[in-house]
Amino acid sequence: MSQSSPAIEEPLQYTPGPRTLRYFYQVLINTALANITSSYLWWALTFWAYLETRSVMATAIIGGSYMLLVALLGVVFGAIVDHMKKKAVMVISSVVTLSTYMLAGALYLSFPESVLVNWGGPWFWVFAGVILIGGVVENMRNIALSTTVTLLVPGDRRDKANGLVGAVHGIAFMVTSVFSGLSVGLLGMGWTVVIAIVATAIALLHMLFVPIPERGIAHIEGEAPKGFGFREVIPAVMVVPGLLALILFSTFNNLVGGVFMALMDPYGLTLFSVEIWGIILGIASFGFIIGGGLVAKFGLGKNPVRTMLMVNIGIAVLGMTFAIRELWWLYALGILVFMCLMPIAEASEQTIVQRVVPYEKQGRVFGFAQSVESAAAPVSAFLVGPLAQFWLIPYMDSQPGRDSLGWLLGEGEARGIALAFVGASAVLLVVVLLAFASKPYRDLSAAYAAAPPSLPTEETTDAAAEAPAEPGATDQAPADLDSDAVEAIGEAGEDLRSSVR
Repeated sequence: MSQSSPAIEEPLQYTPGPRTLRYFYQVLINTALANITSSYLWWALTFWAYLETRSVMATAIIGGSYMLLVALLGVVFGAIVDHMKKKAVMVISSVVTLSTYMLAGALYLSFPESVLVNWGGPWFWVFAGVILIGGVVENMRNIALSTTVTLLVPGDRRDKANGLVGAVHGIAFMVTSVFSGLSVGLLGMGWTVVIAIVATAIALLHMLFVPIPERGIAHIEGEAPKGFGFREVIPAVMVVPGLLALILFSTFNNLVGGVFMALMDPYGLTLFSVEIWGIILGIASFGFIIGGGLVAKFGLGKNPVRTMLMVNIGIAVLGMTFAIRELWWLYALGILVFMCLMPIAEASEQTIVQRVVPYEKQGRVFGFAQSVESAAAPVSAFLVGPLAQFWLIPYMDSQPGRDSLGWLLGEGEARGIALAFVGASAVLLVVVLLAFASKPYRDLSAAYAAAPPSLPTEETTDAAAEAPAEPGATDQAPADLDSDAVEAIGEAGEDLRSSVR
């Protein structure tokens, strides 16, 4: 009797190459559409809440609640990303977000606006909370996007791909900051919610036609991930020397970020009308595109850990200077530089994790990092809102405050907010300098240098339907990521227009 030939085992995932890169660019474009929508409505809610209530505390609670939910759900979102195929995660995220925005629209139609703007009543918080949930769920898509960089982009191009991610987020920020202010100022909150519903539906429809070639789900040691807790996350973090310290440093950095989150809009709205403030944010958000573009073009250097710390030194110095005088151009320029630096820091952290953590664990590690890092921002946001409202602002408006710190902060309506910026940034500068001298910094730098590019685990599983290969396609990495990106993003735009039609 003849023996049957053994089955030929195939790798669990495709080898990243030109074809998978083109798919990555389409995923990136779709994520940009979804982020534009959620950011548009979130910014509009923040502007609307402050203009209607004139309460720094209300905006601080809204922003802090958002970050608190991100912190609580980050590990759960990461586990979901590891449990499921990435396209399914993105579709589910869009469905949930669309549902919450439709509920927000129903609430707006059900109550007079005078009831919804009363931040001392329950319906203001129900309305804000529904929009908040839709924005929080969008973070699950962003975790999935980070893992698709590993899945679809060759290892030596991932830092540049992360730069493109930062640039696309910058484009989303630019569009939404401009149109959110104009929308609230000219159309009102009701039509703003309608626009968000329509845009979310378009993003969901487009996602259904975006290919993510993934044969199966990568499992840890051949077993499907179980549960949604920390049990499988902590060992994945602790096994890499210095990785936990990196996450803790980013956590502290977010303490300072919480101050910016709570006070940046109130400070800007003391200098500009809501329409002009939205336009200023839109122009300044070119910084995201500039910073992300620089990473996409030049990468992050041999040691992204060092790059990230250097960027944080720049952020600390900036935070100590961009509000020391109540000058609109100084604040606008400072925000521009701040937004140039942020995508470089984000790309550095993502590139480090993609290099030192195995692919099958990255969803949970990214989710864990998001949870721990985000937990810091609501702490500072909840603290700084009341602190600024009841102490810093009244103190700097008083004669003793002007006499003691006027030489540093000058005079103006928002000197108390400026004092919060300077104090938080000074603390950040000290911590970054200490981090440079620490052992975890040296350990993580060595681990990054020693680690090979992280690839999807090569183990067999029941194959899903394979996307057809294009004629002449090879698995060689392209010589220039940027030229391929321009061509593929153009193709993705055509796909989007076709799906909308």
